[in-house]
Amino acid sequence: MSTSLNTAMENTDTATFGTGCFWCTEAIFEQLNGVTKVTSGYIGGKKDNPTYEEVCDGSTGHAEAVQIVYEPAKISYDELLEVFFQVHDPTSLNRQGADIGTQYRSAIFYHTPQQQEKAEHYKKAVDKSGSYDKPIVTEVTAATKFYAAEDYHQEYYQNNKNTNPYCSIVIRPKLDKFQKVFGKKVKSN
Repeated sequence: MSTSLNTAMENTDTATFGTGCFWCTEAIFEQLNGVTKVTSGYIGGKKDNPTYEEVCDGSTGHAEAVQIVYEPAKISYDELLEVFFQVHDPTSLNRQGADIGTQYRSAIFYHTPQQQEKAEHYKKAVDKSGSYDKPIVTEVTAATKFYAAEDYHQEYYQNNKNTNPYCSIVIRPKLDKFQKVFGKKVKSN
């Protein structure tokens, strides 16, 4: 492995979040300055190599999630948590919009004790802030094996924004809202 590749890998960290449909979340986190890669996938279940269909029927225990590789020198884990709590409903147990089931749960899958501490602190702070009328139900749990979703799920919005109505009806409005709130953190083109 080259020295520059080793250095690049040493300067990144990983965060994993479940916010319901990973198509929406992937499109949002990909826009953040300091985020180098976002992978849609499955985590927190009991079956090796689950398929989308198996996860959707709720039998595997996995959550739809995104795994984010980021550069802490450009964006902090705290900033990722801020985005996480803004881009979905953390008060809705096992549901996001029309998607219902444990696979759509609000979840933070921490990779280090520091991430666990920050996630629990941020969850409590958001709950106490009164930002939401209901209690925060976000699960904070240790990351287990993450399985990348099938290829057609990766870069879903980018690859389907002009052909799939879901992209214009559901994802685009979320992206617009995100850009208004977090515009200073969005990558410049």
